[in-house]
Amino acid sequence: MSYIATILLLGSGELGREFTISAKRLGARVIACDAYDDAPAMQVADAREVFAMLDGAALRAAVEKHRPDLIIPEIEAIRTEVLGELEQEGFAIVPSARAAQLTMNRDAIRDLAAGELGLVTSRYRYAMSLDEVRAAAEFTGFPCVIKPVMSSSGKGQSKVDGAEGLAAAWDYAVANMRGDRARVIVEQFVAFDYEITLLTVRHAGGISFCPPIGHRQERGDYRESWQPAAMSAAALAAAQDMAARVVTALQGEGRGWGLYGVEFFVRGEEVIFSELSPRPHDTGMVTLASQALSEFDLHARAILGLPVPDTIPAQPAASAVILADRDASRFTFEGLGEALALAPGDVEVRLFGKPVTRPYRRMGVALARARDAHSAVDLAKAVTARLCIIYH
Repeated sequence: MSYIATILLLGSGELGREFTISAKRLGARVIACDAYDDAPAMQVADAREVFAMLDGAALRAAVEKHRPDLIIPEIEAIRTEVLGELEQEGFAIVPSARAAQLTMNRDAIRDLAAGELGLVTSRYRYAMSLDEVRAAAEFTGFPCVIKPVMSSSGKGQSKVDGAEGLAAAWDYAVANMRGDRARVIVEQFVAFDYEITLLTVRHAGGISFCPPIGHRQERGDYRESWQPAAMSAAALAAAQDMAARVVTALQGEGRGWGLYGVEFFVRGEEVIFSELSPRPHDTGMVTLASQALSEFDLHARAILGLPVPDTIPAQPAASAVILADRDASRFTFEGLGEALALAPGDVEVRLFGKPVTRPYRRMGVALARARDAHSAVDLAKAVTARLCIIYH
């Protein structure tokens, strides 16, 4: 492929913003699309289109208007059957229409991983009613986790310790699902030692892995991530093997090139597949500080057919999110100077440029480098503690 490409980006959040910057540095032209105007990626893109990603007619109209070389889904809730049709018509979907279709829904990707590929997963069942949730919980046992088959950033996810909590968890999942399917996955709660994201890059030269990224979650969404995460050689090899198998299976009719965020639970030497995103991952924001080529740079290189290193080193670094706590359309940030003064040269702040706040919405991220990952986490959290969102 020519290094100069027109990219239609479907979803324009903070991950799309950083990807747009990386792609434009390689000469690409980016049209950023989202359901609302002035989304983060739109602020740095060449053009924008505002429409709902689940509106198939609007999606096709944007493709016909811009005739992109590459169509890149950056979010899960997209009319994926239209992506399949477009791929059959000759448009390049990144990494493939099959990947978008399977990973849009947790049930599809879980069935691929556990059913077709035989990867180790937690016990699980699906449910489309409260009665089915109760039956599924009897199968998985308590505690269990209930979440919509389609959602993002932990929305709609609950840990349930007993039968008395199932009704509230079902209601919460349905209220926070994306798309038009009232379906949830009920899965066994895994008492893991730690969890990781393994950024896996499928490119013209093969498959490369970034060092594992550890992360901590609250409400199903990440709060801090760090790289490299400590894990045994045997556990890392098992994770890499499973990641390579699943990303290869997602190739479909496309080339399958791009960066995938593959999540695992680790318990001793046992590695358990959790989820997969066929795009840069929120926990991978840490790579903006830890790697010479961030996850966004690697994604851009891979999809454009450019060289990707076989080995991707990382220095100890961490990220910590900056969260809003209310709905507001007028706000400012204070404390940026004080935060950056903590360790000039070793800390950075990325504010996402989102036009409105909501409770628990990520508005930015602090990045920190240190002598080890643990110290980097402490430093990143200290940076966020000095930043305040002032609501007007």
